[in-house]
Amino acid sequence: MDTEAVRSFVRAAELGQLQHAADELGVTQQAVSKRVAALERELEVRLFTRTARGVELTLDGQAFLPHARSIVAGADRAVTAVRPGSRALRIDVLGLRSAQAVVLHDYWRSHPETDLDVVTLRVNDPHVAAAAVQAGDIDASFRTVTDPATLPRDVQMIHAFDSPLELLVGPRHPLAAARTLTPPQLRKLRIWVPGIVPRSEWAEFYDQLATAFDLRIDAAGPNFGDEVLLDTLAESADVATLVGARDRYIWPTNHDLRRIPIVNPTLAYPLSLMFPSTNPHPGLRAIINHFASLPPLPETAWLPSWATTTSRRSRAARTVRR
Repeated sequence: MDTEAVRSFVRAAELGQLQHAADELGVTQQAVSKRVAALERELEVRLFTRTARGVELTLDGQAFLPHARSIVAGADRAVTAVRPGSRALRIDVLGLRSAQAVVLHDYWRSHPETDLDVVTLRVNDPHVAAAAVQAGDIDASFRTVTDPATLPRDVQMIHAFDSPLELLVGPRHPLAAARTLTPPQLRKLRIWVPGIVPRSEWAEFYDQLATAFDLRIDAAGPNFGDEVLLDTLAESADVATLVGARDRYIWPTNHDLRRIPIVNPTLAYPLSLMFPSTNPHPGLRAIINHFASLPPLPETAWLPSWATTTSRRSRAARTVRR
């Protein structure tokens, strides 16, 4: 069914004259008349009767009008849903307590006029997230394809910001009283990070981290969620985990968990942002510029090997290309 014909019918019915409908729609009266006639042929009913004052709905026209309004409204919503700038900016984050979500929330608090839709794709493969960006399902994704050569041609990836790591332990852990820690102090610890998915970006990160500093990263057992992990840390005298400095975690007061910064060097997880290479959502520019205001890493910092390439590409494309 021709939605423009339906739109012409609705406006003619509401205004009572084909000419008025034509003026509002920016077409000729003859065009509106032809659209309505084609719609009547398709429906095999008469929708209007002509009068000296204009047009009046027939009984069939009266019955069709509320449905026609729904068709027009649905078509308008569909167009709005895919037209950048006329809908909320949809950004994928790893989790609503992640550093990405925290940074977006901080930005939104300073710019509450921003129409922002924060979503979490339930996928582990960053290439799936890239495909979602390519398809227009989301406007951007905080995921990293560690080999940029495998990105779709029409998807761009830039370095967003870095997330320093902290050691999270319970009150009975031997390192619970430390104010800072260095990577050598983490050797031989059981650092439990459940939920590391093979071939994911974070699996590659932890592989490189463990190799670089001779760490014991334990991903054994099913991932029952943050609450179970935090409960385990609170009860254990030997289990620790790694969290991002900006990650937001909430635990009962009696857990008395301790977040300890890691220094000399600071261990950091690099976060990238993927978005369309052409015609990105207009709201992205301000958010990308906001990343530059975040505190930089200390001079002595460790990043995985693939972060260097992504960061170098980002400096060459720091603003959104249009």
